[in-house]
Amino acid sequence: MTSRPEHLDPADYEAAKQMVRSADPAVRRKVAEHPKTRPELLYFLAADAAAEVRRAIATNAGTPRQADLMLAKDREVMVRRAVAQKIARLLPELSANQAAQIEKLTVECLETLARDQASEVRGILAEALKDLPNAPHGVINTLARDVELSVCSPVLLNSPILTDEDLADIILKGPVAGAMTAIASRRNVSASVADAIARSDDEAAVTALLGNSSAQVREETLDRILDQAPQHEPWHAPLVRRPRLPARAVARLASFVADGLLKVLQGRDDLDPAAARDLAEAVRQRVGKAASAGSGGADVVRGPVEFDDDLVGGAAAGPEKPVERPSDRAARLFKEGKLTESVLEGSMVEGDRAFVLAALGELSQIPVAIIDRIIGTHAPRAVTALCWRAGLTMRFARQAQLRLAQIPPKTALNARDGTYYPMSDDEMRWQLEFFGVEEKA
Repeated sequence: MTSRPEHLDPADYEAAKQMVRSADPAVRRKVAEHPKTRPELLYFLAADAAAEVRRAIATNAGTPRQADLMLAKDREVMVRRAVAQKIARLLPELSANQAAQIEKLTVECLETLARDQASEVRGILAEALKDLPNAPHGVINTLARDVELSVCSPVLLNSPILTDEDLADIILKGPVAGAMTAIASRRNVSASVADAIARSDDEAAVTALLGNSSAQVREETLDRILDQAPQHEPWHAPLVRRPRLPARAVARLASFVADGLLKVLQGRDDLDPAAARDLAEAVRQRVGKAASAGSGGADVVRGPVEFDDDLVGGAAAGPEKPVERPSDRAARLFKEGKLTESVLEGSMVEGDRAFVLAALGELSQIPVAIIDRIIGTHAPRAVTALCWRAGLTMRFARQAQLRLAQIPPKTALNARDGTYYPMSDDEMRWQLEFFGVEEKA
């Protein structure tokens, strides 16, 4: 007596051949899902009429690459997404030698997925390839020039495949809003790429560049930025904290930054003697202007001015005071119940990124490394969901998008009805789950 197809074992080749001819898609799907199904049957089922069967083929690690390529062009987005997710899982496990010798069909499959009409499919691929040292150059270039920030940003920020020539060409051709910021945030930005960013007039990108301590910024590039800096307040804080500031840059900064940032500049202990002398002279001039304003002179300095007496006199600063690490300060304030939204806002305005990230970590119960990844995507929804998780208002989330994640104002999310978060709680949880964040206990 012959068994009915639904009762057959798909691991048996003869049984599996009967099952793939079944009129019931659930029976055919059992064959499609089975890890021991023969490649020729998997290839046959890749053209199945039922999307659920094709999706099962797409998820099967044993599916031959010819079938994957067929499925990468499937009419159903859920099938194409499944192919992208499978390849995303497999690629990081390849050795350097294997990755360097990816067969032609795999490259063709990746190229097809990189051009997929669904941004979520392209995004899955971008996340999988973003930091692989042997990813196909053509695929990386396609993703880096994507019109969706959520797709191009991970690659532009992380991929070691992109050359300075690639990055300069992307900058020259005017990438999607926010993409330049991702380039500026790369590790070890070269001097030529930094110069291209400085010439772009992209305020957010230049802010990110100045805040990137590993970026190589030539003195002439810094001078060009300083020429425009008085009109760009977001540049002031990262400029003041920029490592290895030339003496001329220190003096120029002291002439226009706000009093709070001037105090930060005065507190630096890494300025060379020439820079310290120029700073002292600039402070003397500001004190003179303040005095002139107080006695009816023409120059006006807004608000009370307080400066370090040692630097005004040109003497070296006193003994160093122990500095509290940003993470320790955030933990202490959180324990004391003083880690308020206003504290985070003030630190964000001052450009104290390390403290703000540590504070968000305390409030959200998310590791700082993941928070850094979320901010680094420059994705409005992800950053907004992070602020929601931290228990902060949408007003703060808007500022975090603009100041912390350097998201252009036109792209940043606005509050619903002027007050509320524009996404549902479930959607914000989903945004965080994408980064591996589990729901609060």
